[in-house]
Amino acid sequence: MTLPNIAGNDRCADCGLEGPTYASYNLGILVCESCAGIHRTLGSHISRVKSLKLDKWDDDNMQVMSKLGNKIVNEKYEQNVPPSYRRPLPKDPHVLREQWIRAKYERQEFTGSSQIQYLRGQKEGYLWKRGKDDKHFQRRRFVLDATENTLKYFNKEEARDPKATLRLDGLNVTVVPEKVGNPNAMQLMFEQDGQPRNLFVYADSGQDLVEWYTAIRSAKLNRLAIAYPGTTVEELCQMVTRDFQKEGWLGKTGPRPGDAFRKRWVSLDKRTLMYYEDPMDAFPKGQVYIGSKGFEVVEGFSPGYKDSGFGFILKTPERSFQFSSDSEYDQKEWIRVINDIIRGTSAP
Repeated sequence: MTLPNIAGNDRCADCGLEGPTYASYNLGILVCESCAGIHRTLGSHISRVKSLKLDKWDDDNMQVMSKLGNKIVNEKYEQNVPPSYRRPLPKDPHVLREQWIRAKYERQEFTGSSQIQYLRGQKEGYLWKRGKDDKHFQRRRFVLDATENTLKYFNKEEARDPKATLRLDGLNVTVVPEKVGNPNAMQLMFEQDGQPRNLFVYADSGQDLVEWYTAIRSAKLNRLAIAYPGTTVEELCQMVTRDFQKEGWLGKTGPRPGDAFRKRWVSLDKRTLMYYEDPMDAFPKGQVYIGSKGFEVVEGFSPGYKDSGFGFILKTPERSFQFSSDSEYDQKEWIRVINDIIRGTSAP
């Protein structure tokens, strides 16, 4: 079968994974197994999926596929993708990949010339927000206003004054379904009283989540374009929002050898390591700035510390921080990512 040799067919049409093994034979594209599963949920009136290796192909199917291919089809369905819209990669959360595919083929959001409604700088609606103290999710009204540089939320339906007003230029937003335990969840992070503050929200649908996520990204991108007039759109997009370089459970001990290791959720955000008692705590229990000069990360445990799993030490000019992971692989991944931050080679 020569379909993989057609322009663009060496990668999945939707997430870019190399070596796609499935096809949407009525659309004329090759996709990976994961994206093929999403295509099957669109319905046969939109996308019809076959395996390149396991299914039989007739001449009509082959004729459609041979005339099209990923490059040609994406030129149609992606002709007006907004710069602020996040094109998903293979390992991105399922909701980002699913809504990208639905936006392309089901809603065909990127084929017209008119501006998408949720990218007009203003958005109002409801999200389920986790309480800082009671830990329960409550339905709250959120209002985004790009001209005011704000995202506000209200505790009561009839309230005129917001419970809180977040500045967009100091706000980061990350899609975190596994952390929250909901497929349509986001983490909003900003600075409050000199330390990171986290809000956790989820939407009633994947579409609503991605529209909020993209609306915030779009508003931030427009403000960055004004602040940095000589910067390319591609460079500005790297500054809009960011994912954590790495997150997960680690054991952490105090500064004295006799201190016990305690389980902590650890997040790496740019050059800051934050640790929490619970992944959804509003504030970190502590944070460590990771610089370049005088910083080092090494395997093992400091002298006098009891071995506990697979250890590593983050050395700073002020003190050393001792961590332990449950596996050698995880230990080496933490060391690799922290080393990249120290050397300044970490992805934005």
